[in-house]
Amino acid sequence: MAHKFAQIAFTQTVRQVQETLGSRSGYAAMDSGPDHNNLLSEREKAFIEARDSFYMASVGETGWPYLQHRGGPVGFMKVLDQSTLGFADYSGNRQYVTAGNVLGNNRVALFFMDYTNRTRLKLLGRMELVDPGESKNMALLEDDAYRARVERGMIIHVEAFDWNCPQHITPRYSQYEVDKLIEAEREKSRDLGSRGEQLGQPNISKIGDGELELVITGVRRLAENIRAYELRSPSGESLPEINPGAHIEVPVVVGGKNDVRRYSIASNPNRRDIYEIAVLREPDGRGGSEWIHKNYQLGSVLGTSWPINYFDIQTDNNPAVLIAGGIGITPIKSMAQALQDRGVDFELHYAGKSASTMAYLDRLERAFGSKMTSYIGDLSQRMDLERVLMRAPRNAQVYVCGPGKLMNGVLKAADRLRINRERVRFERFDTQVEAGAKPVEVTLARSDMVVQVTQEQTLLDAILEAGVEIPNSCRVGQCKSCAVKVLTGEPEHKDEALTPFERDSERLMCPCVSRAKGTSLILDI
Repeated sequence: MAHKFAQIAFTQTVRQVQETLGSRSGYAAMDSGPDHNNLLSEREKAFIEARDSFYMASVGETGWPYLQHRGGPVGFMKVLDQSTLGFADYSGNRQYVTAGNVLGNNRVALFFMDYTNRTRLKLLGRMELVDPGESKNMALLEDDAYRARVERGMIIHVEAFDWNCPQHITPRYSQYEVDKLIEAEREKSRDLGSRGEQLGQPNISKIGDGELELVITGVRRLAENIRAYELRSPSGESLPEINPGAHIEVPVVVGGKNDVRRYSIASNPNRRDIYEIAVLREPDGRGGSEWIHKNYQLGSVLGTSWPINYFDIQTDNNPAVLIAGGIGITPIKSMAQALQDRGVDFELHYAGKSASTMAYLDRLERAFGSKMTSYIGDLSQRMDLERVLMRAPRNAQVYVCGPGKLMNGVLKAADRLRINRERVRFERFDTQVEAGAKPVEVTLARSDMVVQVTQEQTLLDAILEAGVEIPNSCRVGQCKSCAVKVLTGEPEHKDEALTPFERDSERLMCPCVSRAKGTSLILDI
């Protein structure tokens, strides 16, 4: 006999599409054989009764499908026998779309999801509505521990079902599952710590040695190659208060060496229970994002830095213009949320290569409505930076985060419009040496050393690789912790941290981003 699901779902047109796209041969075996999949086995029964929600579709007289979510306590969907299942329908928003649809067309489709184990079951059936007065049937469907008002029973007579592959299912966890995993990690940590102390070794379960300990309590896909990591205190305590634009340094291992990467805290800054960071996997990057995607798991304990902020937002009520490109939306998102909460006028401009690569896009459009404009590259939508700045109020503060090309474009547009640079603030997270950069010979006066800086290196990287220690933190020209005095030569300043006095009178430069206008420099190191 044919597989019952294939009999119903694989119409002639569907089969033609399968043939055209090359998948028909893979499903040909479903047209014959004993496995007709219309009787629920113990496997299906156990799976269905372990769910606390499912999705159900019906079709109305207009021909439009209607999809809804149904939830309840675990096991609220009952498997009555091998071909029948049902549940008690409690009072909800009282639209009654599904109830009305099945009176005209009793066909329904159900989708059961186990996000934790990346498993899904799809089921086709015919629905029967049961009046709550029919005590015999209703007694089978009600949950004694769930005392909401029952409006009707819904019984589904199974026609066919099919298991789906786990591809593209992003794991999600209920709070109960998260609590269990965290407790398991804590127990493992205590056990490892105890054994480590007995062996004279440190606890090895924690990633990184930063002062702030955080545990990963949620992982989800935000967009193509972007994952959100939800971080909480292992003890459940409130996290340190932050201002919009703050970031934390999280641990990574690259090339066998411990290192850190900086990520903006993208969650609403008013929240004290979680920090959320969004990590774009960059296969051609420096390796940190790849390591995070491969190694950060639910329950992982991280030693991070305390929150740091070089991109703080205004405290006055002047209007703001927020500009983001790609993953640069992460600090801009928290700024927009804070401004909206304070009732400050702002506009948000968000550009990306495609909608599928733009993190938080749908959420931001819903939250900010007309205050937000998106620019989607593959739809030929481009942000006219000069026009954006020209239309901004004269007292508006401008914030920008994204690729270097975007930030340089904003600065150039601001210069053309004679906008004071003090009104334009931006944040970089990674600085690549500009194409066409020239090699530089740097003499370190105190160290009595000459360092040859290649065109692919920053001055800071070359100095560190030469074995000369120099304080540094942000590495993107915003904290000035690496600032050094120039004894000879003319620096080409690219930082945003030093004041004109520090540059001109004190002759300081930031070697993490700045370079030489000529071919050599002598530094007081």
